[in-house]
Parts: sequence; C-alpha cells; structure tokens
Amino acid sequence: MAMHPARTMEQAAAAVLEAGELIRRAWARPKEVRYKGRIDLVTATDLAVEELLKERLAALVPGSTFLAEETSAQAGLAASTWIIDPLDGTTNFAHGLPFVATSVALWQDGDLLLGLINLPVLGELFTAVRGQGARRNGEPIAVSGTAAVQEALIATGFPYNTRKYLDGILDHLERMLLETQGVRRPGAAALDLAYVACGRFDGFYENALNPWDTAAGVLLVEEAGGRVSGFDASRPYVLGADEILASNGLLHEDLSRLLLEPGA
Repeated sequence: MAMHPARTMEQAAAAVLEAGELIRRAWARPKEVRYKGRIDLVTATDLAVEELLKERLAALVPGSTFLAEETSAQAGLAASTWIIDPLDGTTNFAHGLPFVATSVALWQDGDLLLGLINLPVLGELFTAVRGQGARRNGEPIAVSGTAAVQEALIATGFPYNTRKYLDGILDHLERMLLETQGVRRPGAAALDLAYVACGRFDGFYENALNPWDTAAGVLLVEEAGGRVSGFDASRPYVLGADEILASNGLLHEDLSRLLLEPGA
C-alpha cells in the first residue's frame, strides 16, 4: 500500500507530541543523568522518548528502519529510515534550560521526505513535507528576508570534542561577532535549524553534527525557502558531514566567505 505523506505526517506528529509529553512530565523531576563522554550526557528521558517513538513510528511505514542517537547510532540509511534524536539539548534539559527538542525525519528512497522538530517545553511543533512547505503549529513559515550580514543574527554550536575544533571555533566566532549583528548558542542544533526556518535566526553553522541532529532541520530550512550546504557554499550538505551552513539563502554566499577566510 502506497504511503500518503500528509497522512503519515499527521500520524508522526501525534507520536512526536506524545513523546513531548514525556519530556514535559520529566521536566520538573530530578534528572537521572549518566555520561557518554566527558561532557556528553544521556538521561532516562532520552531513552524513554526514543523507545516510544520507535514503537509508534514503526507502524506508520511498514518495513522502515531506524537511525537513532541512543540505540541505533551505527545503523545506515535504508530505503525507508526514520532518523531520530529523542532529546536534542540533553545538557540543557539536565540543567533546566528550555532549549530542548525532539527531531524526527523520514528518509525515503534517497531523500528526506518528512521532518518534525518539537520544542515541548516551549510549545512549538515545526513540520515539513517535501514539496509542501514548512509549518509551525500548523501555520506556514518562511525564512527571514535579511540581506545584509551586518543585520544578521547567526546561531552556532560547539562540538563535544571542543579540543579538536577549538581553533576553528574561535576563528569563526571572532569573525561572526565582528561582521554580524550577533551570535547565539542555544545548545540544540534542531532548535537552531527550526529557528532559521521560521526567520528568528538568519543563519546557522556548526561542525561535527550527526544525521539525527540535522535531518529534520535541513528539510525545514529548505521547505521554508532557505539553503543548506557545507561551509563551502558550492558543496552540498550530506547527512553526517563535518560541516553545515544553513541560511535564509540571501546571506549564504557571504556567510560561506566568512567561514572560509584564511585562518578559519
């Protein structure tokens, strides 16, 4: 039986909102935290949300597989693959900051078909269907119209392996601080990409993100009229690539030049 993207989106949104309730209920309770790395956290909520999503989404696309942060990180992309980050911004969650997101995308036959980013504490659900635009809580959204770098608000993030990337982080940050209106670092790439899609941020760049960090957000930005590439604007972004630059499109070449200047 053929899949109907709009119907599948409706059902996936229901699953993501249900998962969001798990996060909201856990928000006020003491957090059970363990470390995957020196500063890389995982909580019981991450695991519970991922299990709920896998159970709900498996039924929507028969034969689909999962690429998920906590339990399927080594899996690859099959013909139909749900790409899941159950709780992007786990460190924020553990510290009581509201910048947390659940990111779900459906990879179908070599392309992203559906993207959902839920901000459960902030009460916003961003959705996109390939070829049908992007929405926030059901209402259409679009990237910003900012055309001058000096008027642009840019978001970034810092990889867990800060030592490896430190020189580049500092070079890029200095350049962006000097050339743009400002730089923000909320600590959840899915939220950053959703905010580019709805025009709150004019651009976003980061190193060392995984497919589950970016898949839904890439589709949101593209369907909202924006552009996604590597730091080099001529290089298409591929899920799991070491560099991502997302923007409203108008600023893309200028931001790329800033990221690629000698010393960066």
